[in-house]
Amino acid sequence: MEKEISKIFGIEEIEDKQGFLEKVYEKCVKANQIYNCFVTIVKPNTFGIPFTAKDCLCTKNILTTAGSKILHNYIPPFDATCVKLLKENGFVLIGKTTMDEFGFGSFNINTEIIPKNPWNPEHVCGGSSGGAACFTALADFPHLALAESTGGSISCPASFCGVVGLTPTYGVVSRYGLIDYANSLDKIGVMAKSVAQVAAGLSIISKKDEKDSTNVGGENDYIKYCKILPKMKVAIPKQYFEGVHQAVEEKVWQAIKELEAEGIEYEEVSLSMTEYALAAYYIIATSEASTNLAKFCGMRYGLHMPLEGNFNEYFSKVRSLGFGEEAKRRIILGTYARMSGFRNKFYIKALKIRKLVIDEFKRVFKKFDCILAPTMPILAPKFEEVEKLSPLEHYMTDVLTVPINLAGMPHLSIPCGFAKGLPIGLHIFADHFQEGKIICLANFYEQIRGEIKYPKI
Repeated sequence: MEKEISKIFGIEEIEDKQGFLEKVYEKCVKANQIYNCFVTIVKPNTFGIPFTAKDCLCTKNILTTAGSKILHNYIPPFDATCVKLLKENGFVLIGKTTMDEFGFGSFNINTEIIPKNPWNPEHVCGGSSGGAACFTALADFPHLALAESTGGSISCPASFCGVVGLTPTYGVVSRYGLIDYANSLDKIGVMAKSVAQVAAGLSIISKKDEKDSTNVGGENDYIKYCKILPKMKVAIPKQYFEGVHQAVEEKVWQAIKELEAEGIEYEEVSLSMTEYALAAYYIIATSEASTNLAKFCGMRYGLHMPLEGNFNEYFSKVRSLGFGEEAKRRIILGTYARMSGFRNKFYIKALKIRKLVIDEFKRVFKKFDCILAPTMPILAPKFEEVEKLSPLEHYMTDVLTVPINLAGMPHLSIPCGFAKGLPIGLHIFADHFQEGKIICLANFYEQIRGEIKYPKI
């Protein structure tokens, strides 16, 4: 499969290997100067397929901050499993991409390094994997981006930046070496310019890993699904088009009709649990985040300060300085939801809703192969527009990506058109461990749609 992967990325055609590495480094530096894609740029000294890693993935001897001041100086002594697997299979790390602090955000503005949309720098990239999506769109050389999704952090920026973003089933890719946001929701996935490239990336990183007890592994070869012509019946959920930007709705329906013309059957369905998924997600995610972030207290690693007063005073001082406003908000919300007096009212109820969301998806997937919907309800907004949003309005933008993430099911965002010069994403869902169906259908649509002319650095 190594030769096939090299062919997919076009790496075998490169003769001047040293010149290629120098060009890659120069492009990274230039992209960062203009668009703020990176936290760290790495100059590779061995030839291979370039890849970037979201800054919540540990990289040996390379700064890993998860977008937070509290980890401003953390340098891990090991690689995350997904990083290690890529390195062992002919890939070379070229940088760590910027992100919302600990993955808390939909627009990649909750951090010091804020990326700009490659299609229009006045607009956001989406979050929390904004840097990964931004650079993927800009890279005019073979490239794969490692990213992570909790409630839509791969699909959202993939849609806003016009790239392919694949989030696998929870447990398919090892989370060892990931700085967690929410343990039961976090999923490591990939971004690239083509479906074949994300299929190749997933084939490498979906290996069974004993270091992660939640990892079950996946298939060894997802590339084969790019060679199959789909005979599928897909569901179109009515609720996913309510309140959606008109241009988004039009382009997604255009894509559905194009697939229908090529033999894909579709039927509209109702997913009534969608309206409850967002609230349940934020209760579960923040509850888990509040426990995960408890370890960042200024004692073991990360931000340190002079030890003055008692331990509680010291911890409070470090965390007040080290965490951003959104991180503090989510810690407080999650801690409140887990308190003994409110656990049944909020947290346990949210877990029950999560089960109902999963059951509803399962019922649909008994009859249909995939679900098609808009990835995001809006076009990538301007920075000035985002600044006017309340925290609740921020959270509401996740309404279409959260349900499938809450269910832990695989999904992929693929560009399906443009409006006002900005990309629009088509979202494809499938049942647990049915990544093959998504890849098959997405690759088929990609051939129908044709090539996209990406912005150049």
